[in-house]
Amino acid sequence: MGRMAQALNPKRDKDTTPVRVKICGLTDAGGIAAALHGGADFLGFVMFEKSPRHVTPHGAFELAKAARGRAQIVAVTVDAEDAVLAEIVTILKPDYVQAHGQESPARVAEIKARFGVKVIRAVRVDDTPLSQVAQAYSGAADLMLYDAAPPPGAAIPGGNGLQFDWRLTEPLSSDPPWFLAGGLTPVNVREALAVSGAPMVDVSSGVEAAPGCKDPSLISAFLRAARSPSSV
Repeated sequence: MGRMAQALNPKRDKDTTPVRVKICGLTDAGGIAAALHGGADFLGFVMFEKSPRHVTPHGAFELAKAARGRAQIVAVTVDAEDAVLAEIVTILKPDYVQAHGQESPARVAEIKARFGVKVIRAVRVDDTPLSQVAQAYSGAADLMLYDAAPPPGAAIPGGNGLQFDWRLTEPLSSDPPWFLAGGLTPVNVREALAVSGAPMVDVSSGVEAAPGCKDPSLISAFLRAARSPSSV
């Protein structure tokens, strides 16, 4: 991405608000414990069978017990039908549903109204200006998440460990508030924050020993790096 010193984003330089962190794709108690101990703000549970991080609503409910009242619970879905969402919301009772497929602004608004949950809309960064994407979802999504586009033929829309050009976020405002995602690791998250000015970050594969297997030490390192004064 180039030298951090040459690409500092004044939005992040001047902002003293602590960076909020989402640890996504959690599947076991060790990962949950490390995320909570490090002060993660959001915990994501993937309910998409093609993903190596897939958990059932009942499995996510059991994992999330330790986090209630300590972090926001996020149910990650991909173009889920109403029956699937109804099961997830009834069993898991998430704070947010993350829509990580092709959900339109109208569909996002419908999910919020029908199921009474807040929605994170995750979008793949392509040739569409991010400010235009944000404007389209303003008033529908509570939070946005900007992720790298998956490689051709990929089975899953996120969690592929790929980055996009963080400078593309420069025109973004705080409406809606947004996460930076895609290829973040404990090594590069400080630079990513400095370049992008992101108020929030999301990580999944970057804190794993293998796909779907979170490494508690990497989770702890990521949280320390994201919260380090040198990252803002």
